[in-house]
This record gives sequence, C-alpha cells and structure tokens, in this order.
Amino acid sequence: MPQKSKTPKKKRTPKSKNWIVTTSPDRPIKTIAKDLEKAGFSIGHVNGEIQSISGAAGDHIVKKLRSISGVVDVSADEPIDIGPPDSSDTW
Repeated sequence: MPQKSKTPKKKRTPKSKNWIVTTSPDRPIKTIAKDLEKAGFSIGHVNGEIQSISGAAGDHIVKKLRSISGVVDVSADEPIDIGPPDSSDTW
C-alpha cells in the first residue's frame, strides 16, 4: 500500500486590513514609519503634510502599533461614499 506523503501545513496568516496611523509632530514621521514597519505594518503612503501614514496590517498587530512612540491613533481605513453632487443624501 503506497504511503501518503506528508506535506507541511501552511501557516495561516491573519488577513490584513487597511489602516490610517495619525502621528505626533514630536518625532520625525520617517522614524515613526520605520518603527511601524518593524512592528509588522506594511507602509502604503507617508503623508507628512497631515502627519499620517496609511498601510496594511492584521488586527493582531494594531495593539503594537498603538504603543509606538509618536503614534497618536490607529483607525481602520473605511471607504466613504458621499453620493453624487446633487444628491440630497450626504452621509
């Protein structure tokens, strides 16, 4: 009888979500971005003018991100639909 080959199980990684990180001007935003990457955050855009960094990470990483010096807030990046210009519904 042939033996079944044992294939290693793939390790499941939690699904990433998009996040917006608001930063403090007390630390250089590039330094904060490096710390976020080290913690597992995948940088999308660094927006120095408005002190924010967008990117992706799993939910399990967010607590780490919030503990980084210079991080003020970490919020889910949710789509916003305000409708067409002449719509009576605005939100």
